[in-house]
Amino acid sequence: MPDPGPSPVRSSLPAAAAAFGTYGHGRGVEAVGCIRPEQLAVPAPAEPPAPAEPPGPAGLPHPALKRLLRGPSGLGTVGLHLARHEEPPPAAPEPAGPAAGRPIPGLYYHPVPEPDPVRVEEVSRRIKEWADEVDLYPPEWEDQFDGFSVGRYMVACHPDAPSTDHLMLATRLMVAENVVDDCYCEDHGGSPVGLGGRLLLAHTALDPLHTTAEYQPEWTESLRSDAPRRAYRSAMEHLLQGASPSQADRFRHDMARLHMGYLAEAAWAETEYVPQVWEYLAMRQFNNFRPCPTITDTVGGYELPADLHAQPAMQRVIALAGNATTIVNDLYSYTKELASPGRHLNLPVVIAEREGVSVKEAYLKAVEVHNDLMHAFEAAAADLAATCPAPNVARFLRGVAAWVDGNHYWHMTNTYRYSLPDFW
Repeated sequence: MPDPGPSPVRSSLPAAAAAFGTYGHGRGVEAVGCIRPEQLAVPAPAEPPAPAEPPGPAGLPHPALKRLLRGPSGLGTVGLHLARHEEPPPAAPEPAGPAAGRPIPGLYYHPVPEPDPVRVEEVSRRIKEWADEVDLYPPEWEDQFDGFSVGRYMVACHPDAPSTDHLMLATRLMVAENVVDDCYCEDHGGSPVGLGGRLLLAHTALDPLHTTAEYQPEWTESLRSDAPRRAYRSAMEHLLQGASPSQADRFRHDMARLHMGYLAEAAWAETEYVPQVWEYLAMRQFNNFRPCPTITDTVGGYELPADLHAQPAMQRVIALAGNATTIVNDLYSYTKELASPGRHLNLPVVIAEREGVSVKEAYLKAVEVHNDLMHAFEAAAADLAATCPAPNVARFLRGVAAWVDGNHYWHMTNTYRYSLPDFW
């Protein structure tokens, strides 16, 4: 991949440690962690604290988060800004045309600029070439592949990607994850029966098997045995060209979380169990979009150091982002799943079943759950930005926020896949 050049937010561990000053209390590289448990509970400022800012009004981001999203100012900081609107989301407008989509009334979201059409076209062309290269799907699935609009999706989600090569890292992984979901779990031959074995073998395409010389060739051959494993293997090989070992291992960890979530949902399907709402939300914290925003720094061409990424406060931000974006999927795919064979669990279905309310009431409550998750995400991101004022932390948080917004944009505008229920 072409070198995107030095990033103003890339720093070594010693440099990062020095940047945090009072956070490290003179203890050198240890300060790179930035946040200690006692600081999360009660920050210790050097001067008397200013009056706390109240949360923003309904429909507006937390004031501290608004400052974070505006980004820094000064020489050399232009690359740290992302295009995100600060105005409140509009009331649900009437559809502007069949391709425009319509936001869910009452849903809290941030509008985004239209993705760069030149980049969208180039990513779309290159992902189809890659799909042919790994023999991803038969000809009769081509319309569905095109209808997924993955180029527009990834360009919207990663506005700070320095090149198309960087965008392709995320795009291949997104397509590979969806092929595994479709072929192993759902639409194209998927089944809960035997899913654990299939997922385990597919996961070895991401996290290689280390075995004896006698059995290594058989495993290697197995990676070419079906489209999901071919896709995982190729997408991961490309990721390793652009990611550090730490970033790659972080991604593997989140994919293991995803696969565990798949298995929980499959177990409930086999036993015809409808989970309690809290149980469903627990499953969705694992069976969700988390692997996508977790690589936002890789796609952005920089690295958030491992100890910063692993901080509990950062993990909370990433988890809330994944949870909110996954409920967006539940809401926009609701009618699509109702029309599919079998029973699909999604948040409105579970709320209706477990809380004894109408399908409309359940759907509207699911919108409220999403909004609560979004507000919690934004508050957690603002708190972390204030507690750990490091440039790469701020950039990573803006990247995750951009992914959240781009994910909503794609769901709202993908009228090939999604339509809203008639509840308004």
